[in-house]
Formats: sequence, C-alpha cells, structure tokens
Amino acid sequence: MAESAGTAAQTQKKAGRLYVKAIFTGYKRALRNQRENTSLLKIDGCITRKEADWYIGKKCAYVYKAKNKTSCPNHEKASHIRVIWGKVTRPHGNSGVVKAKFKRNLPAKAMGRRIRVMMYPSRI
Repeated sequence: MAESAGTAAQTQKKAGRLYVKAIFTGYKRALRNQRENTSLLKIDGCITRKEADWYIGKKCAYVYKAKNKTSCPNHEKASHIRVIWGKVTRPHGNSGVVKAKFKRNLPAKAMGRRIRVMMYPSRI
C-alpha cells in the first residue's frame, strides 16, 4: 500500500512553464546616447526576425530578490521576491533580439540576467 501511494505521487506531472527564457543584453542606444526606457532582450531559440515577430505584444517579467520582505497580493506571507512587468514592443535587427518596455526601467545590474517572456497574450 505504501509503495503504490509513493508511485502515484511520482507519476503526477509538474505543470510546464508558460514562459520562454531571455537575457537582458542592454538598453536601446546610439553611439553616444543610451535610452534606459527601452530594453533589448535576446530570446532563447529565436534566431530570425520572423520568429521575433511572434513575440510582439507578449508580457515579460524580471523576477528578482530584494532585501526586505513585502506583502504580495493573493498570498498570506510576505516575500523577498519582486517582479517588474513589461511588454515586448518590436523586433531589433535580424537576429531574434526584441525591444521591450517595462513599467519601471530595468536596473543596470539586471544586464546579463534572466527575463521571462510569457507565452500570453495570444495574437492568434
């Protein structure tokens, strides 16, 4: 009996992730000027402009841990985890990089860090 209960728990599948991994590579910039209000994201597995077009309008999130705990909506306990939400606005170049605007500009220490590009909202 105990063995069958253990195997039932092991066979239950974990829900898959609803986002694609991306890297924050830097800000939109010219030769001498940098615009911090637009971020450049390199999406894993996206290597052409046509593939990047699919991600236009998708929500993206920068998840990080802060020093102090704060209350979270719909949760009982306070947490160190915070999120900055944004949206993919357009492709950048021909190699699968996209531009995104966030509610608050991403901090410079986020460069090279992971961004989650959600698979929603759908445009199909």
